[in-house]
Amino acid sequence: MTRARPILMRIAQVIPVVVGVVIISFILTRALPGDPAAYFAGDAADEASIAEVRAKLGLDEPLPIQFLYYVGDLLRGDLGQSLTTGQSVAADLAQRLPASLELTLCALILSCGFAIPLGVLAATRPGSWVDHLCRVLVTAGVSMPTFFTGVVLVYVFYYLAGIAPSPLGRLDFIYLEPERVTGFFLIDSLLAGDFETFFAACRQLILPALTLALFTLAPIARMTRAAMLQSLSSDFIRTARAAGLRRRKVLFGYAFRNAMLPVVTTLGMVFSFTLGANVLVEKVFAWPGIGSYAVEALVASDYAAVQGFVLAMALLFVVLNLVIDLTYTAIDPRIGFGSR
Repeated sequence: MTRARPILMRIAQVIPVVVGVVIISFILTRALPGDPAAYFAGDAADEASIAEVRAKLGLDEPLPIQFLYYVGDLLRGDLGQSLTTGQSVAADLAQRLPASLELTLCALILSCGFAIPLGVLAATRPGSWVDHLCRVLVTAGVSMPTFFTGVVLVYVFYYLAGIAPSPLGRLDFIYLEPERVTGFFLIDSLLAGDFETFFAACRQLILPALTLALFTLAPIARMTRAAMLQSLSSDFIRTARAAGLRRRKVLFGYAFRNAMLPVVTTLGMVFSFTLGANVLVEKVFAWPGIGSYAVEALVASDYAAVQGFVLAMALLFVVLNLVIDLTYTAIDPRIGFGSR
């Protein structure tokens, strides 16, 4: 109970944040240009038809009344119905969120597998070719837009080389989706024992994940290098070296472990930003994620879909921050919820 209490306290602290997100998202969606009633009534609709649609959507009520209806639906677990898809927003998010999470997590795994070792090598060999390579990749990663990188990869590997599958979603049309358990095609296909679908999903995932990985590689490598340089110049590292400890023990047992704290913080920020900003990659590769869903909802002034997207992202960020706090404690037990 003693260990669970700080976690419960941290969860309680985010309740005002979630309430603020609900209020702000409601107000901002109503400030969007355009009239959803006119959009769904059609271009040829007259004022009477538009007013009738507006009444059916409940948009003729005062804003405070609309907000009370919205909060009442939220308390019942009802995010509303999307006007663009005709389905409930909760069902749309449950269908699309795993696609975005799978893409984002695979991209982060790729970028971390390259960026963290590169940052460590660059910090231990300042001024070497590895250090210069790290700087070049960091500069290139932050300079190239993700949609441009995606288009170039499609042109080279699909159009010219012909070794990549068509960039048309999560699976080629000749394959059936695996039975839905988690919504992650890689995991669901393995659970079903369908290795052919697993490798097909991997092939579809390579180019979009690589596109996002090239974008996320830059901040992770830069932070790893900077954190390692600072850690290696610390007094405790000089003391460890003077005590005759092995280089591997000093580098990974002390320097790298202390450098991981800012790297974990950067990973959390990169994950949050990438999950909400990968809409361009989803458009290039026809990936059915929540980014493209949110853009389509914004264009149509689909209030329920936009509010559901914002609320889902806010809850994801809350969970992510809690995971980061727990990771801090696992890396350095001296850091606890009660000390901050």
